[in-house]
Amino acid sequence: MTTETIRQAKRPVWRQVLWPSIAATIAFAILVSLGSWQVQRLAWKENLIESVKARRDREPVPAPGPDHWHSFDENRWDYTPVTLTGRFLPGELYYFISLSMPNGPYSGPGYFVFNPFLTDKGWVAMVNRGFVPQDRWLPAQRPASSAPPEGAVTIEGLLRRPEHPNFLSYEPDLQKQVWFVREPERMARSLGVENPDIAPYAVDLFADSAEPDALPRGGETIVSFRNNHLQYAGTWFGLAAVLLVVYIAFVRSRFRQMKTADT
Repeated sequence: MTTETIRQAKRPVWRQVLWPSIAATIAFAILVSLGSWQVQRLAWKENLIESVKARRDREPVPAPGPDHWHSFDENRWDYTPVTLTGRFLPGELYYFISLSMPNGPYSGPGYFVFNPFLTDKGWVAMVNRGFVPQDRWLPAQRPASSAPPEGAVTIEGLLRRPEHPNFLSYEPDLQKQVWFVREPERMARSLGVENPDIAPYAVDLFADSAEPDALPRGGETIVSFRNNHLQYAGTWFGLAAVLLVVYIAFVRSRFRQMKTADT
């Protein structure tokens, strides 16, 4: 043992472990807090999943109009069955999606076909009429596809919250009308809708039981929630446990060095 090591070892143990103890305490508290937060998020996500499952089985209600938009709670309304009465407006656009677990015969990469819908109350909602495979996304490529019904109709589907783009989001190809983020108002404006009242949500139509193989295929709303909070919690708590073990080993090594220096 060198003279410098002996000198360091003879310092009071509390001075040797003071700053490492402070740092370890702060780091331990942060890791435990992150683990606890993930446990809270796990409970929130499980409650959300259960509420969505229950919500989807309810009877459809009228879709909320402009009087409700100023306080529209997109989380509470998401996946709620709703009805709309009115007529489809000209124009359609395509939202890119990939179906891994379809409800119908079509799966893989493709598009949801969106059309603007003018309600009998005078406001507009974007309606997802259903899924089309990637190789049949344009009307000319699917001659047997169904066009939007003409005249006044009543439709039913699931209300879907808008998506909010970030700096990683792809911009839409407005020339081909291919979209990667569900932005109802922006979508409607791109199709020339000038109505001042455009719903801050979209509606995914239910499947047409009379035409199960028709395109677009309705009833393909993806109900999926990432729920990795338990794994995240385990990671943070595990790191906290490792830190504790390392800290205990460090303190014990300081005491052993002190005893060795005394002898």
